Amino acid sequence: MAFETRDETLEKILSQKKPACPHCNHGMDLWEVPPLSFSDGLGWGVPFLYVCFNDDCPLFKQGWDDIMEQVGQKSSFRCMNYPGTETFELLPVFSSFGGSGQIVTDETEARKKAQEEAIKSGFSILADCYVHKDLVQILKMTLDGEEPVRVRIKAAEMLGDLADTEAIDPLRNSKFANPKLQDEVILAIAKIHERCFTRECPFCAEIIKKQANICKHCKMTVAGE
Repeated sequence: MAFETRDETLEKILSQKKPACPHCNHGMDLWEVPPLSFSDGLGWGVPFLYVCFNDDCPLFKQGWDDIMEQVGQKSSFRCMNYPGTETFELLPVFSSFGGSGQIVTDETEARKKAQEEAIKSGFSILADCYVHKDLVQILKMTLDGEEPVRVRIKAAEMLGDLADTEAIDPLRNSKFANPKLQDEVILAIAKIHERCFTRECPFCAEIIKKQANICKHCKMTVAGE
């Protein structure tokens, strides 16, 4: 199963409409969860939440008195929402500034726009590479960790359609942290082998003909392997 990266999750959330707090109808702020376990110790489960930071919210204002009366603790609640859902829950806070340090700001929006421009530029370069069959540049972009993941996935897909067996070793010898990219690279290698009628020797990992009975590199019998 392929999981979304943090940036992919943020990109999806920012494209959605912000929710309003059901207690005060105030627009909620996107909030990056801290790297701490919460409540049952299992963690937050998501990298971002929406939180109402309106100090005039009835839930927040009344919470101070309610919690002091119930448990003698100086704290309150803010309303939180799981992005893309109608699920609203309570987030404990111990001051009016609690949690405000994790609010996703305009700087985050700027990073998102820069990411979008990088993706647009990357796709444009790949389109030109496809027309001119520039496999060296396509391979370079697949392996370049500075390229956006979406661009690298598209580049790997193109290698599967265009590249010959020379691209296999660089792909095999590289590590891809993103599961979706890793899956696309594995698929690309399989497509290259299928198109070139080749496979990898199970003993020495060198590329050999699909119908070979003996590996020309290590001389092991590979028929039926």
